[in-house]
Amino acid sequence: MTENALPYDALLLCSFGGPNGPDDVIPFLKNVTRGKGIPEERLAEVGEHYHHFGGRSPINEQNLALVAALRDELERRGTALPVIWGNRNWPPYTVDTLRDASAFGAKRVLVIVTSAYASYSGSRQYREHLAAAIAELGAEAPEIDIVRPFFNDPGFIRGNLEAIEEAAARLEGGLDGARIVYVTHSIPDTMQEASAVTGPGYREQHEDVRATIDAALHERHGIEISSSLAYCSRSGSPHVPWLEPDVNDHLEELAAQGVKKVIIAPIGFISDHMEVAFDLDVEALETAAEQGIAAVRAGTVGVRPVFVSGLVDLVLERAARERGEAVEPRVEGSLPALPDVAPPGSCRMRHGEVTGIPVIAGTAD
Repeated sequence: MTENALPYDALLLCSFGGPNGPDDVIPFLKNVTRGKGIPEERLAEVGEHYHHFGGRSPINEQNLALVAALRDELERRGTALPVIWGNRNWPPYTVDTLRDASAFGAKRVLVIVTSAYASYSGSRQYREHLAAAIAELGAEAPEIDIVRPFFNDPGFIRGNLEAIEEAAARLEGGLDGARIVYVTHSIPDTMQEASAVTGPGYREQHEDVRATIDAALHERHGIEISSSLAYCSRSGSPHVPWLEPDVNDHLEELAAQGVKKVIIAPIGFISDHMEVAFDLDVEALETAAEQGIAAVRAGTVGVRPVFVSGLVDLVLERAARERGEAVEPRVEGSLPALPDVAPPGSCRMRHGEVTGIPVIAGTAD
């Protein structure tokens, strides 16, 4: 059966971007930190993470794989919807992708942002970025909508559940006696507070995912699940409070408590990009080994069929609502689906801060 994607002419995967080789690393980091006054020596220090992998971020290939998987799933369902890709910080830039889409006749584009959670960096910053692209394109810009944050979409939950079970199979005794350390990108405390003003906050979204997966694992395997939430990739001034505990500090604490085996589950990321490849696969696993913990890292949802199918469900669900059909959002966990259009004042960098920076799919209030 053909599934209808109208009123949309294209689906845009909008991501962060990353360098393709050693010469790209510093220019890329300058794009990411523009206007933040980060000294060149700090950029060089961060750049070493990329040089550890030949100066190439895995995120670009992973985005291409997700684009291909989305195209395949749409085609499988008989849905004629082109899938395009644009980045905030490295080619292909979003504005160029949208310019090309407009030239080929796209009038209305639906966007999937490669972040499952609502916060400034995972949601509002993309809405600012897209608004800037639309302003640059002017009269030739297509109309833009954004798929709601999907942290509690069944496909995302089940994809992470699968990944944790696969990781557990690599540990002696499996899940029994293992501690699951769910990991996400840390954000400043002020950003966390602002994320919770108009709905569940960033931390609370992750805690709901943790509780939902724990309950599913308990039901499927009949054992008590021990878990906790930790953070990685903290940056900025050491004097500014960020969400804690850091995953490395947390692993040391667990070792002191007698924990002997750990599954590190990167639920804050949809693909194995640099925060996963370096911060977890290198640093966190080294910390675990130093502390005498047998540790494995679960995969991200990546292009798992259950995740990709869930994303396409979200696309078609949104399209149906835009056509005026009554379609209830599907969620797993205790939190409701976040709204299609962000409420006023949502996901600011700091609560009460009004920057005047335009956004789309919501207001700048």
